[in-house]
Amino acid sequence: MSKSAIQTLTTPQERALEASRQVALVVGASLVVALCARITIPLMPLTPVPLTVQNLGVLLVGLLLGSRRGFAALALYLIEGAVGLPVFNPTGPGGIAQLLGPTGGFLMVYPFVAFLTGYIFERGTKTFLRAATAGLLAEIVLFAGGLAWLYAFTHSLAKAAYLGLYWFLAAEIIKIMVAAAIATRVRRSAVKQ
Repeated sequence: MSKSAIQTLTTPQERALEASRQVALVVGASLVVALCARITIPLMPLTPVPLTVQNLGVLLVGLLLGSRRGFAALALYLIEGAVGLPVFNPTGPGGIAQLLGPTGGFLMVYPFVAFLTGYIFERGTKTFLRAATAGLLAEIVLFAGGLAWLYAFTHSLAKAAYLGLYWFLAAEIIKIMVAAAIATRVRRSAVKQ
């Protein structure tokens, strides 16, 4: 709901109810990403970065909640993980150690990935092509952050790409397409109601 629509709510109870709804959406979205993180395929000894459905969740949150709420949901997700809640993929150490480990670069850019996905999708016609484009551009940001972090560990761009890119390309394309399909279907259903 846009800010102007929230301002048109007349009573304090209506405004409080809408604020509670928005908070529930953000908290719920962070939990969806946490559930997606549980679906993990470890790729050890090839790479310390596991194949996970978590990125699909991040894309969906951005596409469905928009830029601001998507950013908030993923910032909350990182806070939940940093304080030790079991929201990150189960193959890692959890908590701050996971944020500082090999997957930390991917994790730390999640709020920006959700923001960019939502920003692109909420501007213009909500088509599959726009959603897929938003997902693709956001994935570029995701992998730029993840590979930069791995480069800091390995001091080799080739090694960083080996550990954090090549194993994941096909799966990421599928995730982008699935997220785009779900988002456009949900948006169309919402418009029809």
